[in-house]
Parts: sequence; C-alpha cells; structure tokens
Amino acid sequence: MSKKLRFGVLSTANIGLKKVIPAMQQGELTCVAAIASRDLGKAREAAAALGIPTAYGSYEELLADPNIDAIYNPLPNQLHIPLTVKAAEAGKHVLCEKPLGNTGAEAREMLDAVTRAKVVHGIVFNYRRVPAVMLAKQLVESGRLGRIYHFRARYLQDWLVDPHSPRGWRMDKTKAGSGALGDLGAHIVDLCRYLVGEVAEVTAMLQTFIKERPLPAVETGGAWGNTAGTEMAPVTVDDAALFLAKIEGGVVGSFEATRFAAGRRNHNAFEVNGSKGSVAFNLERMNELEYYNREDPPEVRGFRTILATEPGHHAYAANWWPPGHIIGYEHTHTHIVYEFLKGVAKGESPQPNFFDGWRNNMILDAVERSAASGKWEVTS
Repeated sequence: MSKKLRFGVLSTANIGLKKVIPAMQQGELTCVAAIASRDLGKAREAAAALGIPTAYGSYEELLADPNIDAIYNPLPNQLHIPLTVKAAEAGKHVLCEKPLGNTGAEAREMLDAVTRAKVVHGIVFNYRRVPAVMLAKQLVESGRLGRIYHFRARYLQDWLVDPHSPRGWRMDKTKAGSGALGDLGAHIVDLCRYLVGEVAEVTAMLQTFIKERPLPAVETGGAWGNTAGTEMAPVTVDDAALFLAKIEGGVVGSFEATRFAAGRRNHNAFEVNGSKGSVAFNLERMNELEYYNREDPPEVRGFRTILATEPGHHAYAANWWPPGHIIGYEHTHTHIVYEFLKGVAKGESPQPNFFDGWRNNMILDAVERSAASGKWEVTS
C-alpha cells in the first residue's frame, strides 16, 4: 500500500479500545483516523485519550466520511448487519467482530453486500492467529496426526455465576442473538472448521440457569462491570450450550460453551485425536501446544509441551521477541489486523472472512434448531 489505511472505529467500548485499536496504530501502514459513538462526548474523550484526530457523535457520520478507507465494527451484535452493509455500500473495507450476524440469514446478507461492493472483509476470529493454534493446524495438515478421529472443544467462563450479575445486552436475544452459544461457542466452532473441517450435522441442548436478572443501574454498553439496579428482566438467551457434531471426513466432534463454570476465567481449549497422535491447546496457556506422537519409543511416549515462540518455525514469532519470550491475547488481534492489511494490499479478503462468519452462523442456527427439535439438524 502506498499510503496508510485509515480505519474508522464504530465504538468507544473499553474492550475494543484495548485490543484492536492499539493493533491498528502499531504499524506504519495503518492508523485510526476517526472514532464514533452515539455519545459525542464519549467519542471525543476516547479520541483524545488515543490520539485519534476525528470524533463523531453518530455511526452514520463516520460511514459518510470520504477519508475513511476501512471500518472496524465491534458493536453489539444487532448492529453488525445494518452498519456493515452501509459501510460496504460506501465502498469501505470491513473488519467485523463475531458472530457476524445474529442468524445465518443476516450473515448471508452481509456476505452478499461485501461481495457486491468488492470490498475486502474480515472477521475477528482471533484465536486462529495464535501461533500455537497455527502449529496445530500445520501438524494436522502435514499428516503428523494421521487420520483424524476426534475434535473436542470447550470454552468455559464464569462471569455469570452470580445470579445478581446485571442483565446486559449479551443476555437479550433481540440484541445478542444467543448467549454462550454465540459468545463463546462461535469461537470453538470456528477453530473446528479451521483445524479439521466443515461441520455437517449437529445435535444439541441449550440451558438457561438463571431466568431473570436485575437490569443495570446504568447501561454502559459493555458486557462487564455494570452495576445492578433493582428492576428485574428475563434472560432470553442460553447460559450453556452443549452439542455433538458430524464433521467432514468422518470426524466426530463435541462442543461445550458456558459462562457458568466457576473458576474458569477464559478456558478456551481443544484436543484433536488422530491415528498417529494428538494435539491439545488451552488459551490460558496460549503460547504452549501439547503434542503426543504414537511413534515415539514406549519408554518416552507421552504428551510433550511445545513453546510456540521460535522465529522461523512458529507463525508471527519472528516479529515479536526472542525465543521463549511469550506473547499475549492482544497480539492475536495485531495478527488479525496484519492479515487484513495484507488482504487490502492484494485486493483479496483474508481468512477468516465473511464466508467463514456466514458458515459459522449457519452452524449456530442448526444448534438452536436441534435444541428445540431434539433431533440431528443439518448445517446447510
């Protein structure tokens, strides 16, 4: 690219400011040129704190800015489709948070919009860009694990165990689409598709443990940190999702997503078992991949821990620190932004992109249908 790619950010929410905006401001090829909020005061405050030159008091104003080349949309899920479609129609490249839509139909509309507009599109399934996860993919694709039999994944958090935690937007189906399923399950479904293949059929159950919660005393728009008020409202999404899957190539899958696993702060883990070996990963130890090789001599056979920080051997490692100097959660977003920039330079959407987001939504839809019908449901 001959000039900096100028991003516009459609949010002042704290987690978006912490994880993606710094990634956009690190390199010489990109910058955040504008930020928008429905509250102009908040937009100006965030712009001043982060050195962003322009602040808007509406998302539509930012989308109309001809100086903006690309949009990052980390807003609550119900605002993905209208603003992303408008961004594409304005000729802007789009990086969107997951899940892409609240339904497969919404995601399809977004995919069609960016396809018509011929803009570059990406989705923030950032766990694909963990070096240890990319090493796991390399081991699978190289045949080092042999024929793949099992993919099992679990994404466990505990931030809703307290029944008095306030009901934010993530617990409202009209805004979030689903609960733990779309919030956490979307990530492990994406890891399955990335590592071992497409999900064809699912059978599922969903559970809501706490049926109503206090509304926030003041709604901040974020997912965490709100103070509970006194007015109660129903929880209209799942608290936990469990499902089995038939995966292409005869692989069987099992998935669990919950925000009620006391003591599990951000336990995103998977294991892949094959005829020659296995790999296992846990995000809470994100620089490590466990690898088991059945061809090792019996006296030393067992899971070994690989520290995925070697330049020249592990993805992105050469761009950070010396060997053994670990990277963190925020670096996965830097990698997503880096791949997005490469895509813009080539005029090609990187993976994961809106196609992956659409397929993910179709699988989540099938999980919800199966939980309602009690039957196996196809994902197409």
